[in-house]
Amino acid sequence: MVSQMSDNPTPEQEKALAEARERLAETPANVVVANHVVGLYELAAIHLGANPPRFEDARLAIDALAAIVDALGSRLGQDHETFKDALANIRLVYVKLTTEND
Repeated sequence: MVSQMSDNPTPEQEKALAEARERLAETPANVVVANHVVGLYELAAIHLGANPPRFEDARLAIDALAAIVDALGSRLGQDHETFKDALANIRLVYVKLTTEND
């Protein structure tokens, strides 16, 4: 469950949020998206590495990763090929583990 800021944020919370938004606005979008791609890869790996593996959760993360990598393609910049390789790798791990756990 995602925690939410209260309806009445303190001045400190408002200032911190404004500063975070400013930093985010200064960051190129492809950098932020790339960070999310890495996060989805790591999420899939975490679920696959669980004991026992959580295949449904891993599959969701892998599908989300694929949706971004496949849809955005070269718009991801120089990291696109690396992301395609990472996606292929995590898919292979998923198939190997699901086959072993049948």
